[in-house]
Amino acid sequence: MSKIFRAIIMGPPGSGKGTISSRIVGEFGLKHLSSGDLLRSQVSNQTEAGKEAKKYIGSGQLVPDDLMVRLILNELTSMKQDWLLDGFPRTVSQAESLSKQEQVNTVVNLDVPFDTIIQRLEGRWVHPGSGRVYNLEWNPPKEKGKDDVTGEDLIQREDDKPETVRARLETYQKQTTPVLDFYREKHLLREFQGTESNKIWPHVQKYLSEQILTLKGST
Repeated sequence: MSKIFRAIIMGPPGSGKGTISSRIVGEFGLKHLSSGDLLRSQVSNQTEAGKEAKKYIGSGQLVPDDLMVRLILNELTSMKQDWLLDGFPRTVSQAESLSKQEQVNTVVNLDVPFDTIIQRLEGRWVHPGSGRVYNLEWNPPKEKGKDDVTGEDLIQREDDKPETVRARLETYQKQTTPVLDFYREKHLLREFQGTESNKIWPHVQKYLSEQILTLKGST
């Protein structure tokens, strides 16, 4: 019987994590598991942990750390296929709980310079009516500041403004550095540095190909 390949992907907001994740899923057939999706699944299926979480969500509170761990682990134990976990663990205690129940094979971290991310997001403008997204660098509107279809004004989301992005990145770094250190000490962490997803991807692809082949063998 084939062994299950269990991977985690990490990277700051705007690092291209969504792009790389979709390519991993398409190339290797892993099931992409985001912590948000898993939480919604547990709530929807009305598991005991899901019912408990719903109380917090309904009152606008954050789901407590220990409950979030239970929700994620409940879902992972029923997985019978290779998976890629995204958005969890966020703390060392979550990572420790995960390692006790699931044998993680590798942790992929996208190490993209903050200045690159800020520049990338700073160039993103949105048409609020349709949700159409433009980027001044690689997908600019035909007329500056205007939507191609309606001609209406484009806006920049608060989350994309440089000062907001930098604050989010600094928070992410503080929260994530101990988690990366945890996996580095276990020799599970592989970091990929770069400024463009298209240049990072071939290295991720080669690395995961080797890891999966080692786990499952050539047959």
